[in-house]
Amino acid sequence: MTLTNLAHITALALNAEADQVPEWIQLLPAGPEVSGRDGREWLVPNPEAVVSAFRENGGDLPVDFEHATQVKGDKGEAAPAVGWIKDMEVRDGQVWARVEWNEAGRTAIATKGYRYVSPVFKATKVAKTITRMVSAGLTNQPNLQLAALNSEGDQEDNAMDKAILEALGLSEGASETDVLTAINKMKTDTDTAMNRAENPDATKFVPRADLDLALNKVKTFEKAEADREEEAVNTVIDAAIEDGKIAPASRDFYVAACRAEGGLESFKKFIEASPVIAGDSGLNDKDVTAQNKTALSEEELATCRALGMSEEDFAAAKAEDAKE
Repeated sequence: MTLTNLAHITALALNAEADQVPEWIQLLPAGPEVSGRDGREWLVPNPEAVVSAFRENGGDLPVDFEHATQVKGDKGEAAPAVGWIKDMEVRDGQVWARVEWNEAGRTAIATKGYRYVSPVFKATKVAKTITRMVSAGLTNQPNLQLAALNSEGDQEDNAMDKAILEALGLSEGASETDVLTAINKMKTDTDTAMNRAENPDATKFVPRADLDLALNKVKTFEKAEADREEEAVNTVIDAAIEDGKIAPASRDFYVAACRAEGGLESFKKFIEASPVIAGDSGLNDKDVTAQNKTALSEEELATCRALGMSEEDFAAAKAEDAKE
């Protein structure tokens, strides 16, 4: 799986009142296909699964300025959040999030310093299927069709009928040129579909069963790859804890960092250059057990001296008696 950073996003109107900050923001448009202005495409066949992944994770997700969490955070620079995603839900196939803003976030939106939101999500490498959200950044250069954060209304910006735009697969901010292009494309697609139905091209179409088989193989491959990546992360983290390079209590933090794109390699370099911060106390279970077995009381030491036995021989005889 890869961590996809949508640094540029387009927008639908949120219809927030002037100088007000919306509690809910849109993270993903309705699928199943999602396209950006830069030409990249993803799939969102199951938005409910994206929401479930957030809830199963059990943690809030950060909202920052211009993806500082990924851009600055990866360099060890300060990347404070301006809000926290507390909940998610699906609305008409779209993924929306409830955000708890701090003062910096509220000011940036209410003063219209920032108008759009840009999500960061995990997507499978082969099928480009979005599986879960990672964070979101406030931006003014959008790429996907998402909601503006401080629109004063949609009467002027959305003069065309919403139902017509939805039927054409366009956002509320579409221009007349976009509408005409969509209508012409619809006509062309209809004519092409009718022609294909009457004269199917065997070189361009495959039986449904063959397609399903191929997709299942892709899913199996991607799951195996994800399992291997997770195993590699756990192995490296456990070794770092064993070597005293990181504290056991920090394990979840470093696991999350390693799951990000390039995170595992960055963590390996970090560990290689890090000193030991948690040395061996010498009081592990093995040491304690050995001490319990060999430690002799004052009376037992006196017995050793009286019998002319070494402490080791006496301890060995004592251990043998304990077994019987």
